[in-house]
Amino acid sequence: MTDRVLVVDDDRAVREALAQTLELAGLVPVLAASFIEARDHVSPDFPGIVLSDIRMPGRDGFHLLDHVRKTDPDLPVILLTGEGDVPMAVRGMAGGAFDFLEKPCDPRNLLAVIEKAIKTRALVLENRALRREIRRGDAAARLLVGTSALAEQMREAARAAARSSAEVLILGPPGSGTAKMAEVIHLLSAAAMRPFVKLAAASATPQTLEQAFEGAEGGSIFLDEVAALPAGAQFALIDLIDRQRGTRIIAGTYRDLAALAREGRFHPDLFYRLDVVRVRIPPLRERPEDIPVLFRHYVAIACEQSDLPMPEITPQVIADLMAQDWPGNARALMNAAMRFAMGLGDSQEDVEAPGLAGQLARVERSLLIDALERHSGRATEAAAALKLPRKTFYDKLARHGIRPEDYRP
Repeated sequence: MTDRVLVVDDDRAVREALAQTLELAGLVPVLAASFIEARDHVSPDFPGIVLSDIRMPGRDGFHLLDHVRKTDPDLPVILLTGEGDVPMAVRGMAGGAFDFLEKPCDPRNLLAVIEKAIKTRALVLENRALRREIRRGDAAARLLVGTSALAEQMREAARAAARSSAEVLILGPPGSGTAKMAEVIHLLSAAAMRPFVKLAAASATPQTLEQAFEGAEGGSIFLDEVAALPAGAQFALIDLIDRQRGTRIIAGTYRDLAALAREGRFHPDLFYRLDVVRVRIPPLRERPEDIPVLFRHYVAIACEQSDLPMPEITPQVIADLMAQDWPGNARALMNAAMRFAMGLGDSQEDVEAPGLAGQLARVERSLLIDALERHSGRATEAAAALKLPRKTFYDKLARHGIRPEDYRP
């Protein structure tokens, strides 16, 4: 239920009087005597509204209004003042206040304004929940493509990380897709409707980090290759993480941050702040059965983006892909798919000579295809000819991207 009212007033008697009025109306007052106390209650998911006095010692109601607007622009703030000051009222409304009332308030008028604000808040939260469900519904399956057991483990890891609001450290080799994983975690999270900000850690400064937090507005910030974050920016990030509420850092790296911290090349305090939830992306060589499906996926995307017809992906094309080690991982495969879609192919200089594993894979693939061709695509007979259990045979077919139906007359 959206029935909370955060009451902020430095006068205890006023707070208690307002609380009594709210309780009699069936609402739940949350009391705070200052900006500092109120700040800890403000979040994008706060199930209610804010009712705040303007004149308070230290940071006043306008400071609170500004903080609320940065945290959640759709969280209604009703401002109260004991002075009939028109310029102050104009300032409050211009700053995004939901309404402006003079103290002492007529309880009926106060409750009418609060009820209107609560209905507005309830509608906002309901719409967010619906949009979040639409966006998060299949983000992992849609964006983390692959049929291998490791691919499914990645999807589950993304879902688990999204259920937490803690910082996430994504570990993956170059080109493996740490940015894509970060985006999936964001889309699956409760902050899916908030901004997702990407920042290259190597070029980050205290100023750009501050701007990123302001732009994220309670969403997620992805720091690409966080191990390259300059020392000055590391100190600034520690301070920002400590001061900010509601914005999550998702950091990606292919380097061993723990080792860098031990060697004094990465701030230990920052490492421990970031290393809360770990998500690992395995290199493509550990899940070769995903290569065919990823390649088809990337080719389809490239054709759609460039308005090109979908070319035929022959068994020989898949065989050539499977024979490579792909040290550049998904990024290199995506580039190859783009060239293939454009009809450019790969020059001999572009294709790295396969190692022993690649050569053995070529031989195995050739034997599988030969058995299917001799038995007209009948998988059961081909498996028997190779003296392989049915499941093992099908696992190998999947790993090499071979489809028996391609060899039927």
